[in-house]
Amino acid sequence: MITPGPTSAGATDMPVAEPLTRSLVLTLAAATGIAAANMYYAQPLLHTIAERFGASVGSAGLIVTASQIGYALGLAFLVPAGDLLDRRRLVPRLLFAAAVLLGCAAAAPTLFVLVAVMALVGICVVVAQILVPLVAELATDGQRGRSVGTVMTGLLLGILLARTVAGVVAGLAGWRSVFALAAALTATLAVVLRTQLPHERPRPRLAYGEIMRSTVDLARTQPELRRSALLGALGFAAFSVFWTTIAFLLSDPPFGYGDSAIGLLGLVGAAGALCATVAGRLADRGLTRIGRIGASSSIAVSFLVLWLGRDSIAMLIVGVIVLDVGVQGVQVLNQSTVYELVAGARSRINGVYMTAYFVGGALGSAGGAFAFDHGGWRAVCILGGVLGLLAITQAARPARTR
Repeated sequence: MITPGPTSAGATDMPVAEPLTRSLVLTLAAATGIAAANMYYAQPLLHTIAERFGASVGSAGLIVTASQIGYALGLAFLVPAGDLLDRRRLVPRLLFAAAVLLGCAAAAPTLFVLVAVMALVGICVVVAQILVPLVAELATDGQRGRSVGTVMTGLLLGILLARTVAGVVAGLAGWRSVFALAAALTATLAVVLRTQLPHERPRPRLAYGEIMRSTVDLARTQPELRRSALLGALGFAAFSVFWTTIAFLLSDPPFGYGDSAIGLLGLVGAAGALCATVAGRLADRGLTRIGRIGASSSIAVSFLVLWLGRDSIAMLIVGVIVLDVGVQGVQVLNQSTVYELVAGARSRINGVYMTAYFVGGALGSAGGAFAFDHGGWRAVCILGGVLGLLAITQAARPARTR
């Protein structure tokens, strides 16, 4: 078990007024999934959008990269404020802003405008990572791993099913309708959370600058936080390498799939999300290191399967399941670990961790698009496999306390 370090400025444990219930966990799981999905609707549509704007594969891939960079900025500068501001007010406001921006994306006249708008959407939908620490605060020590695992299942299901929804909707009504639907869903979610999020007790009065300084201090003084952040970044980079490029592979011969068929692959990937509660139970039993090694190994092995499945949809399906099981397992085990480090500073800790996580995802998206442009599917699988091997090395390192 990690020994908690001394609390930073304002890190006194300040519990919220309402206990964690099963219905609230499920509501927050759905909310994180719907919010995070907004960054991934574009992935199965990249080849269609590229054709619409007369752009290259690499240029279209910037839509996903930009949203992930925006998300990383939001994680760095907005998520730590969850330890300072009332989340019942902060979260709905960010969601309303995201809904307006998604409406702008639906009407984007150029690829440049679409990329810029999606970067701003990424900043606003960090609400998913403001809600996860709330679950960790409300949960008891014995239920924290399972509760975080349930919410992370909702998050990953949102990310993966976004591709299916986008493919089906685009096939029926065009790619712009996908962003219009996302805007409506996000606005509805803002209204629901405004009424469902629990009231919070007053917390220590801290200036925003103090919050940011204490966030940097946490990153500097908590080696296990840095280790988990690097491992998470490697896992999500591998995840993004695959999901940013799979639409390009499946739209070309021998597959020649359209948007709807490509989007259905998200249903396969969603099967991997079911391992989240298993990973949470491993964390609750103190088997984090073993679990992280196993999950990281799944990531590395998945790219061998995906390489062998270059011309086989059956092999690709197996590879997707193995990849998503690994990525989800790493994520749940990492977050269960870092939330134990400093009570009362979970939003800041999550900000540090998830900033690194999505920087890894943005680099993976950009690297995957570049690899496919210059070396095809083989280069994509080599890049993903290398990231998986680096993740195994990081997972195998023994835990360190302050």
